[in-house]
Amino acid sequence: ALGVSISTVKRWVDDGVLPAHRTAGGHRKLLRAEVLALARQGALPNRDLSGLGVASFGDQPTDLSSISAGLLAAVLEGDGVAVSALIRRAYHSGAAIEALADQVVAPVMGRVGHEWETARIDVWQEHRATQLCAAALYDLKDELEARAERNRPVAVGGTPEGDPYMLASLLAQIVLLDAGWATVNLGPNTPLKSLTNAIRELRPRLVWLSVSYLKNTDEFLRSYGEFYRAAERMGVAIAVGGQALVD
Repeated sequence: ALGVSISTVKRWVDDGVLPAHRTAGGHRKLLRAEVLALARQGALPNRDLSGLGVASFGDQPTDLSSISAGLLAAVLEGDGVAVSALIRRAYHSGAAIEALADQVVAPVMGRVGHEWETARIDVWQEHRATQLCAAALYDLKDELEARAERNRPVAVGGTPEGDPYMLASLLAQIVLLDAGWATVNLGPNTPLKSLTNAIRELRPRLVWLSVSYLKNTDEFLRSYGEFYRAAERMGVAIAVGGQALVD
């Protein structure tokens, strides 16, 4: 996976470059998640990280466009096992989380939404596709949290009141988690007044706000102004974005 010799791996372990421990038989044992983390951070060479993946998915290539095409077929067929395998394959191939979000999940769900809007599929199929993607992403989130360090900076986020979409905020959470943050995702339909109360209690350094749908633009701008000023007084940075926002 790294493109180096066995003797190099042994030397890196002995020199403390690669975290490992000795088994009772004297063998060097490395945790896959730790090796992946170091390689993804650029601390190690990377020839083909897909070999360290939890599971492969047939003989499909690991380029993101092919994975995205496979994911679209899987969500439309309701194949949760395939959905999870494809998302994990994308991640373990070395793709950045933001690339997984923008080049795999987003185009698939955009296509699913178009299929529903043009009456080619029913709304229950769109809902099922969303839930299957969410379940796979939550599994990936659990994997990232299992190897996360302690004493990380805190980020809190969600979507504003009236916005029912969950995947964009979940992807933002996973991006931050992969970047070393402790994350608290309040999910969809969170009034900005409640988000203000949350940051008063949780004291994060960063808030993300994902805006996929706005029912009332004027009301959002008014409440966002109040929210921004409150966050500024507390020294909290805000990252805001989403397809519902315009200049």
